Amino acid sequence: MASITRLQKLEILADAAKYDASCSSSGSTKRDSRGGKGMGSSEGMGICHAYTPDGRCISLLKVLMTNVCMFDCRFCVNRSSSNVQRARFTPDELATLTTDFYKRNYIEGLFLSSGIIRSPDYTMEQLVETARILRHKLDFRGYIHLKTIPDADPELIAEAGRLADRVSINVELPTREGLAKFAPEKDDKRIKSAMAVTRSQIAQWKDERKKFKSTPRFAPAGQSTQMIVGADGSKDAQILRSSADLYGSYKLKRVYYSAFSPIPDASKDLPPTRPPLMREHRIYQADWLWRFYGFDLEDLSHSMKGGMLPLDIDPKLAWALNQRAQFPVDVNKAPKEMLLRVPGLGTTSVGKIVSARRHGRLRLEHVGRLCRNIKKIRPFIEAADWRPTALTDRSDLRDMLAPPAKQLSLAL
Repeated sequence: MASITRLQKLEILADAAKYDASCSSSGSTKRDSRGGKGMGSSEGMGICHAYTPDGRCISLLKVLMTNVCMFDCRFCVNRSSSNVQRARFTPDELATLTTDFYKRNYIEGLFLSSGIIRSPDYTMEQLVETARILRHKLDFRGYIHLKTIPDADPELIAEAGRLADRVSINVELPTREGLAKFAPEKDDKRIKSAMAVTRSQIAQWKDERKKFKSTPRFAPAGQSTQMIVGADGSKDAQILRSSADLYGSYKLKRVYYSAFSPIPDASKDLPPTRPPLMREHRIYQADWLWRFYGFDLEDLSHSMKGGMLPLDIDPKLAWALNQRAQFPVDVNKAPKEMLLRVPGLGTTSVGKIVSARRHGRLRLEHVGRLCRNIKKIRPFIEAADWRPTALTDRSDLRDMLAPPAKQLSLAL
């Protein structure tokens, strides 16, 4: 590997890290491995955003230890057969870079992942050593998110949990069959076994901390994972079913979804184009519905056609249009659980409605002040002075409430 400067390494390895969505928000700018480099974007390249255990949104340096990799996952731009410029940081270089950025107030923490070099154990040792230098040598108290390697020694992963605020292991694809086809060196069982060990260690730390406040912490922000959308032909229903299993079985804090990004010299069995980002966005919305709104997979299936979520409307509206007999909902009497199913009402708005109706009957104008989009809500609610009469049953209600075509096309 030719000698290159630290800045050049940063440009290469920050750019290479942008395809990992497991610490950043959905709906970022277009990702395409076939052109363009850069760093410093707050939308996935160089700098990403994450949430601390106390709910603060912070900026992280998002970078790979190296983009050299012994694996040849077909969907990955850093695969061993890919013709890309390679670079590698040492643990000391990365620790120094992180603290330099921190002192300049560019970042509040580090998200660190890596290609697999030499062996899973060696790679994990390098990641852990970076965190160890930061914590014990440089006294860094910022946020650290470490990507762990499933095949690494469990003690190395345990050490990562003791040093990092959050750890994550990517499942990569929604199905075992997809993983076997596109990433044959990775194994679904080993990935989930590593997740189970981490889940157990987090639970143990929480139990011990109730008894002894001095108990050494272990990944207090939990563990997360990433799933690629649109690479292996999985339907949205399969993706959501896999996510539900991950949340239930491994107590993940978050499953992140990343629309497949076309790569140079791609295998012929990969899609030639990326899926619409709106698909990624709709999956995030559906994920949110069962995590915070009381929906289950059967509810979400009502809004799908051929196992796919609609792109033109959000999944909650799609469900409501298919369950019109349950509407209108009386904002003055309905339980919180039913109010959360009204299109256009979020958890904050519902909380305000429940609080306000204790002091008197709500009129439509009152509801309008407590939410952001009364037009979307009106067909599905009744208030002291409002009942939608035939509006809820109109055959063209979907067209009335769908976003304008121009707005939708911008998101696709």
